[in-house]
Amino acid sequence: MKKWLLVGLTCVTPAALGHLPETTVEACQGLTSGSSCSIGHSSGQCLRLSEDQAPVCVTGTLAIARIPSQERANGRPPARRHRVVQSEGLQYRVPADHSPITTSRVKVTIEGSWRVIEANGISTHKTGAFPNSGNPHKIETQRYKYRVPAAPKLAKKSTPVSLQNFGIGINGVPFDPSAAEWYLGNRGLWRYEALSGAVPLGVDDNYAHVQPNGAYHYHGLPTGLLARLQVTPQQHSPLIGWAADGFPIYALYGYGDDMNEETDVVKMHSSYRVKSGHRPTSNKQPGGYYDGTFVADYEYVEGAGSLDECNGRFVRTPDFPQGIYAYFLTEEWPIIPRCYKGTPSEDFRRGPAMGRPQPPRRRFG
Repeated sequence: MKKWLLVGLTCVTPAALGHLPETTVEACQGLTSGSSCSIGHSSGQCLRLSEDQAPVCVTGTLAIARIPSQERANGRPPARRHRVVQSEGLQYRVPADHSPITTSRVKVTIEGSWRVIEANGISTHKTGAFPNSGNPHKIETQRYKYRVPAAPKLAKKSTPVSLQNFGIGINGVPFDPSAAEWYLGNRGLWRYEALSGAVPLGVDDNYAHVQPNGAYHYHGLPTGLLARLQVTPQQHSPLIGWAADGFPIYALYGYGDDMNEETDVVKMHSSYRVKSGHRPTSNKQPGGYYDGTFVADYEYVEGAGSLDECNGRFVRTPDFPQGIYAYFLTEEWPIIPRCYKGTPSEDFRRGPAMGRPQPPRRRFG
């Protein structure tokens, strides 16, 4: 049984400023505004939140938002600071019992060499309640317009998926595997795996939640979408969506013989495994043992599963009987691929056209 090694993240939100717990005040007794403080194992800074109030110890999101940083000076929103180093996986999902806020709208056209996907980002299935205790944002309609190659080609080398959408579902909801959460808030190697449970993100039964701009997006298997498409072990997966490089996305099941549609349908398996041993501890690294809490806890083991390092393979499918490279969503990590075999569209790199430019905002999960 895995054990939790958890250092709490205490957050003081603007709505709670009128009812500050005594401990936040006690932690700054005898200290001046700007001094370092701690509550339990959470570190923060003493801040005077109003002129008539004594300094209080503010940790987590609000502290980062109020403290000047090089990231903020560079126009990049700051990351929250976390100290969790072990986890046991996602322990709770918000029930998906809320009907969509409006009708899902998706339009797919071919314009020259591009497949153009326009959508309002609203699912066809029920979602969880948003806002919720792990996610403070409500679902809002979007104005997505993505161009992906209509005839995609394999690139000479794969491209990692950064903090961007990997692709978009046929229902107009993006696939976004990465979480903008790092150990100690230091952007780098030790990024938290979104579905490890280490950082509460308020995901629902579809393994989805909401960005600050109201964008509902999937971090894992889109169970509601798969149910509506009737994905079953008895037949090849229907088309689930399109990746940013233009290749198709399927889920869970494909033909046992890649190029023979007459063979049995089998479940696709990832070739990633959790590393053995312990993480480094020097230079503000987390330590602890590899268990899937961080993305870097996983490694690709060629041949360990049925898919390559980008969770894909060259196959025949009902949509492409002549054969094509295709991605598969899997039950095992990474679930949603973490790299592209083709060249991803710049629309995904920059983000889709969504109206006027917005100032930097901290990405949520």
